[in-house]
Amino acid sequence: MQPVLEIFAADGFALWPVGEHGSYGYLVLDGELTPAEVGTAVMRIAASNDFEPEEQHGPCPTDPLGAFLHGLLTMPDLFAAGGLRVTDTATGAFFVEPGCCNGLETWRDWQEVLDGTGCSYFGHDPSSAAERVGDTVRLTLDVYAKDGSPVIELPVDQVRALVAGAEADMRDFLCLAGTWAEQHLPTHAAAVTAALARALDLESKE
Repeated sequence: MQPVLEIFAADGFALWPVGEHGSYGYLVLDGELTPAEVGTAVMRIAASNDFEPEEQHGPCPTDPLGAFLHGLLTMPDLFAAGGLRVTDTATGAFFVEPGCCNGLETWRDWQEVLDGTGCSYFGHDPSSAAERVGDTVRLTLDVYAKDGSPVIELPVDQVRALVAGAEADMRDFLCLAGTWAEQHLPTHAAAVTAALARALDLESKE
C-alpha cells in the first residue's frame, strides 16, 4: 500500500525545480524522493488548489509565486489528487487504484473500513472499494467492471499494518518537503509545510 499523488507533465513551470514526468501518472510519496520529485509533488498539490479563494482569505498576491501558492496557503479545505494504492508485489496486479475525484486528504477513510461502517470507495474510473467482511477486508479494483474485477481478501490486521505504513510514508514525505521548502521557498516554508500537512490530513498527529 503506497500513498500516490496524481501528476501531469510540468511543461513551462519555472517557479522552482521539478522533475521530468510523462503526460500523466502517479508519484509515490515517501522519504526516498529526490528534491526535484518533492518539488513536483508540492507543485501538483498547490496546482490542485490554485483557484480564487473566497474574500475572507484575502486578495490574491500579484507576484507569480505568491499567486500560485495563494489557494494552498489560504483555503480551509485542501485537495491532493490521488490516494492509497494497493498492489500485489508478486504479480504487479492492482487491487485498489485511486480514481477520479479521490484525494489523499481522505486517506483516513481506510480507518472507517477497519473500525467504522466497514466500507469505503475511492473515486471512479476505476471505482475501487474496500469492504470489511468479518475478520477480513475485501479489496476490489473496480466494482462496476463489466467483465469482472481483480479482488483480494486480506486479514484486518494486515490491512491495518498497511495503512500505518502508508501513513508513515506520508509523514516521511512531509519531513522531506519541510526541508525542501526551507531551501526553495524560504519566505513561505512554514506556511507551505503546514498546508501540506493539512492537504494530507496529517496535522492532527505528531
